[in-house]
Amino acid sequence: MEEKLGILGGGKMAEALLSGLLRSGWRAPTDVIVTVRREERAKYLSEKYGVMVGFDNPKAVANASILILAVKPQDMGVLLEQITGSVHRDQLVISFAAGITTSFIEARITADAPVVRVMSNVPAIVDEAMTVISPGSRADEKHLAIAEEIWLHVGRVVRLAEKHLDAITATSGSGPAYFALLAEAMIDACILLGLSRDVATELIVQTMLGSAKMLRETKMHPVELRELVTSPGGTTINAIRELENAGVRAAFLNAIHAAAARARELAAGVE
Repeated sequence: MEEKLGILGGGKMAEALLSGLLRSGWRAPTDVIVTVRREERAKYLSEKYGVMVGFDNPKAVANASILILAVKPQDMGVLLEQITGSVHRDQLVISFAAGITTSFIEARITADAPVVRVMSNVPAIVDEAMTVISPGSRADEKHLAIAEEIWLHVGRVVRLAEKHLDAITATSGSGPAYFALLAEAMIDACILLGLSRDVATELIVQTMLGSAKMLRETKMHPVELRELVTSPGGTTINAIRELENAGVRAAFLNAIHAAAARARELAAGVE
């Protein structure tokens, strides 16, 4: 019999994971229970995915073997208070909340249940997520393998020590937003040059997709790709000069550093 999966929290990232797992056939809708706060969200998830959706977190915990904690970081403390007496040592607890450490969770559940921490991103919606998993003090190879199996259904997975998770949150976790901001700026530039929004969007999205695919499949360093396009005295080098003069590289470094700092604040309970 398949192990039941409990997803506590039904936000966008939880939905992206749920959708991928059901599409892949890894779990049937009858093997999944999701908990939410709002009636309209419960109705939406139940009707779209055919899963059981409820509002009682302890009840969901009691009926699942694998627990995915997918609430917002600021709500994690309250959730753990609700479920602490319901978790038992044979369950696997997987945290999906930015900045929340495995030690924070381990200290707040009464049973010696293993905890694995995960950081993923929204391309899970199209099965192209980048996910990093880290073990807590009680998690072993078996538990990591289960977490890895889950997220492989929606993209790629790597294992890292938990000390790197704030950096992962700030880079690949938040990365799609940086990517979207860059795409938005490039599309607006196309429109400024007289192209329609539809044409501009197709041009930029395909250019980004092709460039990313080149970097992944050829193992080319980003500098090599940039130099491949940049000829002496040409258009690209003039554009790059403007980007460097505007401090774009430094802005990205500062932005990612700020995101990592915020992840640490969330871990410390700072609103």
